[in-house]
Amino acid sequence: MIYSRIVETKLRQGFGALNRGDHAQVMAMFAPHFEHVFFGNHALAGARHQHESIVPWYARLKLLFPDLHFEVQSVAVRGLPWNTVALVEWRDHFTLRDGTRGANQGVHVLRLRWGKIVSLRVYCDTQVIAAALQTLQRQGVEAAGYAPITDATVTASPSQALP
Repeated sequence: MIYSRIVETKLRQGFGALNRGDHAQVMAMFAPHFEHVFFGNHALAGARHQHESIVPWYARLKLLFPDLHFEVQSVAVRGLPWNTVALVEWRDHFTLRDGTRGANQGVHVLRLRWGKIVSLRVYCDTQVIAAALQTLQRQGVEAAGYAPITDATVTASPSQALP
C-alpha cells in the first residue's frame, strides 16, 4: 500500500513536470532500457527505445503544444517494485495558434522496475491529435507535419528528428 502511494505520487509529480514544461524531470524517470509508444499516424506517433529519441520527442511536444496541461483523473498501481504496472487516466487541454482550444483524454499505461519506467504507452483519441496537428500545419507550424520521431529516424538522420 505504501509502495503504491509512492508510485502514484511520483507519477503525479511527473505530470506536474509536463505541465511546467520540465521534460528533463520526466526523462529522468525512464530506465536505461525502455519503450515509449504513442499510437497513431502523425508527428507525435511512433515507438522510441533510446534517450536520444525521447529528448527530441518531448521537445517536439512542447513546440507543438506549448501550453499543454494535463489533469490527472485517477491513478491505479499494482505490483511490487521489480514489476509494477500503473494506469494514469487523464484529460488534457491545449491551445492552437489561432486561439482555438482543444482537449483530449486518455490513459498512460506504465510498467516500472525499481521506480524507473521501462514501458510507457499512450492511449488517447489519436483522431483529436491528428486533427490538431493538421490545423497547426495549416497555421504554419511546419513540425506538425513531420514524420514521427523513432530510434531509426534519430539514428539515420538526427536533423530530421528535430522538433
